[in-house]
Amino acid sequence: MTELKNDRFLRALARQPVDRTPVWMMRQAGRYLPEYRATREKAGDFLSLCRNTPLACEVTLQPLERFPLDAAILFSDILTIPDALGLGLYFETGEGPKFKNTIRSAADVDALPNIKADVDLDYVMNAVSTIRSALNGSVPLIGFSGSPWTLATYMVEGGSSKDFREAKKLAYGQPDVMHRLLDHLADAVIDYLNSQIKAGAQVVQIFDTWGGILSGWAYEAFSLQYMRKIVNGLIREADGRHVPVILFTKNGGQWLESMADTGADAVGLDWTTDIGDARARVGDRVALQGNLDPTMLYAPKERIREEVGDILRRYGSGPGHIFNLGHGITPEVDPEHAKAFIEAVVELSPEYHR
Repeated sequence: MTELKNDRFLRALARQPVDRTPVWMMRQAGRYLPEYRATREKAGDFLSLCRNTPLACEVTLQPLERFPLDAAILFSDILTIPDALGLGLYFETGEGPKFKNTIRSAADVDALPNIKADVDLDYVMNAVSTIRSALNGSVPLIGFSGSPWTLATYMVEGGSSKDFREAKKLAYGQPDVMHRLLDHLADAVIDYLNSQIKAGAQVVQIFDTWGGILSGWAYEAFSLQYMRKIVNGLIREADGRHVPVILFTKNGGQWLESMADTGADAVGLDWTTDIGDARARVGDRVALQGNLDPTMLYAPKERIREEVGDILRRYGSGPGHIFNLGHGITPEVDPEHAKAFIEAVVELSPEYHR
């Protein structure tokens, strides 16, 4: 086992003292970096890049070569599980992900196969092990999956959606069918994340991108209960260390207390929730991750620095904060502005850890 040279991120997740607030960015390996665009062109397309182990490793490491980040995140996509289930994932320029097949009935759910992640998604596990080796203990590696509800929305809609009409129609009109789909997906996610942990992921994050489109009762019924099941089914120790779990529901700030009670180690915040209020609400039950508005990175560097300082001030002194964006970095951001954000965290946060 390679000794971890920088465990600041893991210590913050455990709410242990750190010298400064750790920082990483959702989608930190992505289209805003010219070197990423060059590598993707070499791969041919996005999915080919995900399935090419050396190139997936290369793009994962690219942001670490530019910025003083405290974690690496596996380069992959949240829709790998539905693709392995036979729905036929593809991407059209400017339109986002799409599926050739959709799930609209009980018969469609019953026809879904049971996948084994280490076989059916072996390219992901190969990437995890290769990246972990290439990191050589420099920073921890984060694995991830979409939440069952988020995966289900894409599977039912056939791609992205503005109103999620079909997913909600199935959930509200045929809840037994939706629950069977979500339960099937939860089992697949447990296997998928555990396989990533066995391959070398040191932290895992569940991306519940579309949980925030639900009402309160529906969020508990169709999203949170399945994330709770996943947390309870995960391997929680590997390489002699605790394996932390982060839950992130976009637009889920109203359910922080419920998320904190799942057994997860940290809750991610989008930019619509004040981080100071969030800390007061959850106390020391979980660490908090977030929560700079990604579009703030289009502002002048001085304004970015000011906003970073304000979020640090709102969180206050002591451990348990991982600085991140409130959602993924967007493709048009100037990398120098991302650098200004990260360097501001590095420079301004130590005073909150004395």
